[in-house]
Amino acid sequence: MSGAALGLEIVFVFFLALFLLHRYGDFKKQHRLVIIATLLAWYLCFLIVFILPLDVSTTIYNRCKLAVNSSPAESNGSYVTLAPSKQKCFKPWSYIPDGIMPIFWRVVYWTSQFLTWILLPFMQSYARSGGFSITGKIKTALIENAIYYGTYLLIFGAFLIYVAVNPNFNLQWNQLQTIGIAAANTWGLFLLVLLLGYGLVEIPRSHWNGAKRGYLLMKTYFKAAKLMTEKADAEENLEDIMEEVRKVSESIKYNHPLRKCVDTILKKCPTEYQERMGRNMDDYEDFDERQNSYPSEKSLAKLHKQVIYSVQRHRRTQVQWQILLEQAFYLEDVAKNESSATRQFVHTFHSQESENKIIQYFYTPTVEWYWECLLRPWFYRVLAVVLATFSVVVVWSECTFFSTKPVLSLFAVFIQLAEKTYNYIYIEMACFLTIFFLSICVYSTVFRIRVFNYYYLASHHQTDAYSLLFSGMLFCRLTPPLCLNFLGLTHMDATISHKNTQPTAYTSIMGSMRVLSFVADGFYIYYPMLVVILCIATYFSLGTRCLNLLGFQQFMGDSEMTSDLIDEGKELIRREKRKRQRQEEGENRRREWKERYGNRDDSTRSRAVHTDQKESSFSETSANRSLSKYTRSNGRTERDRIELLQDAEPLDFNADSVNDDPLESDSGR
Repeated sequence: MSGAALGLEIVFVFFLALFLLHRYGDFKKQHRLVIIATLLAWYLCFLIVFILPLDVSTTIYNRCKLAVNSSPAESNGSYVTLAPSKQKCFKPWSYIPDGIMPIFWRVVYWTSQFLTWILLPFMQSYARSGGFSITGKIKTALIENAIYYGTYLLIFGAFLIYVAVNPNFNLQWNQLQTIGIAAANTWGLFLLVLLLGYGLVEIPRSHWNGAKRGYLLMKTYFKAAKLMTEKADAEENLEDIMEEVRKVSESIKYNHPLRKCVDTILKKCPTEYQERMGRNMDDYEDFDERQNSYPSEKSLAKLHKQVIYSVQRHRRTQVQWQILLEQAFYLEDVAKNESSATRQFVHTFHSQESENKIIQYFYTPTVEWYWECLLRPWFYRVLAVVLATFSVVVVWSECTFFSTKPVLSLFAVFIQLAEKTYNYIYIEMACFLTIFFLSICVYSTVFRIRVFNYYYLASHHQTDAYSLLFSGMLFCRLTPPLCLNFLGLTHMDATISHKNTQPTAYTSIMGSMRVLSFVADGFYIYYPMLVVILCIATYFSLGTRCLNLLGFQQFMGDSEMTSDLIDEGKELIRREKRKRQRQEEGENRRREWKERYGNRDDSTRSRAVHTDQKESSFSETSANRSLSKYTRSNGRTERDRIELLQDAEPLDFNADSVNDDPLESDSGR
């Protein structure tokens, strides 16, 4: 089993990152380099979280071996036995051989740092650039990142000057490396505490509110009103941009040097706009440089950038509106089915997507009713209580992890108790649950936050390239300080525990933070205590209230603006519901008519054709045409007379041919 657990987790984490990226990104439309870079960033960050518990268990076993080697001992198979107390040091099932973890962490850490500080910022500017060539996009990206890179070089230079002026330090390569790591971790820890303080409160509260059906329905109405405003704004913005594209397309003809740039812009437009512009374009006219003023390539690049952004935003709002409608209809169905006497869940609208037959077999309407109306609210309440308990433990440990005598951090207490009995399964499970909960609090906040329309992770393949790359940057910057904070909570970091013991392989590649004593003994220890203030602010929704005061409408139960938006969203949902009901009723009527009268109409039509053929043959052999005409007309069925009336063409009205005296017409006839 040596190294097998490491290999399994590497494969599992890869598919987990691939699944999440497929949910938010679009593999078909987005550039391959964007997909690969984002996947690599997410994969490395998730990998650190999953592999770190194995590093902890391996370090505890190595400490046991060192303790045995320093005292009389004897070896017995897969464990080492202490001679005085006969204590056994069992090798963990997930033991990783010496020398593998330091190399593994070094590759993972420095690759993630290269991504977050150099490659991903450059790719962000490259992806948002409106250039028409690779060289133009690279030039734009370098110009935009010049200030970005200069700022971080300035920060690194400040740390470097501090160490150079201090006479207690001699500048060496390892110390320079440690200074760079300390600078990156300081920036990441600053952002980590902000996101962690929000997630520790919001995640349990969101699950508790998930058990309140009325609350969820009201919030959905509120979202519908806001999304409709955003959707209308996106449609209006797209119309304005398409009008500019139309004017440019009409002014720049087929033989203009910039026509290739215009064609590139047209390819990014929606299909209906492309067809409309293609019909109105006359490519037979030559351009005259003296008569018309044409846009420059720089202005076309700016227009290209606006087209990409507006089309992506319009598509995203359309998809989100349909998803929100389905969610609102489903919540209304749940509220309606709660009082059902049959205890079978009845949907107002059938699902447009075909469900799996296995799911349909087990997830029957009765099972769905019990889950949605009875079990799910209680499940969410129990889960919210468990998550709230974890949050309280994390807040307590963040405020007391610097205390070693006595040990006040609860996570450190649990790990030390398991370390005495060398229960590696318990150690790995405790470490995994702890760091997994911390990661969920931080990463979920990254997925939830929205910086206007510049950064927004939207599910169902609606996230743009800029937001995907930005999320990869945040993950790579947040994960290393998150892991160091976890090791501090469990007292596995020698800087916190103040013990002369073997450090973990992850801590060893970070170097000794004693090079910067004010960071190691001050910022890393006391700054995480601010999580208490942030949790209190999140609990009382201070951020939401501030955004409301600034004019950004947020969901608040005691606000008049919220009530107005809820009423507006409720009316929008009711309107869309009536519209969809009329569509389904029309489709059902057409389907029933086709099933009921489709075959009869075909047989009736064939009989009518056969009868007409017989009548025409009879008219050819008849001597008296007028008599046969009246005989045929009397023998027709009622349906044939109706068809003759429908097929009769109206006479054209001609004022010159109309006579006032009917006798003149008779005499003329």
